[in-house]
Amino acid sequence: METKTIKIDRPFITLGQLLKEEGIIPTGGAAKWFLKEHDVRVNNELDDRRGRKLYPEDVVIIPEHEPIMIKSK
Repeated sequence: METKTIKIDRPFITLGQLLKEEGIIPTGGAAKWFLKEHDVRVNNELDDRRGRKLYPEDVVIIPEHEPIMIKSK
């Protein structure tokens, strides 16, 4: 599966923000529910924290979506 690249212009993006910006969830409030119901992996480790900070070079794997790599602009 091909990896999608997301470029950020700040030091980090939270997992909840990423899910919302990618259209995976409709609102930031849905992140908590989504992360409890799906096995989301950050750098190959399960993580259900919507406030998890994602930095450049982190890879997020979301079920039924292509992997996402964070990059700096």
